[in-house]
Amino acid sequence: MQQSLNPWITHPAPTDGAETAAPEAHVPPEAVLSGPLKGMVEPDAADRLARRTVAGSAALWVAGAHGGSGESRIADLIGGARATGHCWPVLQDGSKPRVLLVCRADMRGLTAAQSALTQWASGAAPDLDLLGLAVLADAPGKSPKPLRDFAAIVGGGAPRSWTLPWVEAWRHGDSTTLPPAREYQRFITDLAALATASTPGITN
Repeated sequence: MQQSLNPWITHPAPTDGAETAAPEAHVPPEAVLSGPLKGMVEPDAADRLARRTVAGSAALWVAGAHGGSGESRIADLIGGARATGHCWPVLQDGSKPRVLLVCRADMRGLTAAQSALTQWASGAAPDLDLLGLAVLADAPGKSPKPLRDFAAIVGGGAPRSWTLPWVEAWRHGDSTTLPPAREYQRFITDLAALATASTPGITN
């Protein structure tokens, strides 16, 4: 899994012999972006992700940027998560929802995610805490380089991004078993921590 921050921001390389965190000490990446950006132009109305008032509560709302994004499967894997039906959620009680945006790693999915992220960054989305973008593989094997490059650009517009591999079992209807891939285990750990953090989008 590529767990990426904004590709335009570089970080100093660790010095030789620097200690690395043990797996059990893993914490989610800090957010690069935490809210709308001044001067960002919102996308055309036809390209915006719809908003919908949702009933009930959830620790995390999973919003697919398009149909077939995998939002329901991701929501099934994360405790306390609910899918929004490809919409930005607006809570009836007026509180601010924590949201994960999801898309597929094909051109259609990445373009839809880019539009949704532009909408969020422009301030045209509802008031919410966007935790990041999850890009799910659209086919077995490695994505073509142009799509990987585009995914890196799109992911740079989200607070955090996760790139998740293909899960063959999902073709056969198994949507609740945790995929054995390490990428999913790390991703679920990240989202569980972010969804329950005392301050939205920030971990201690």
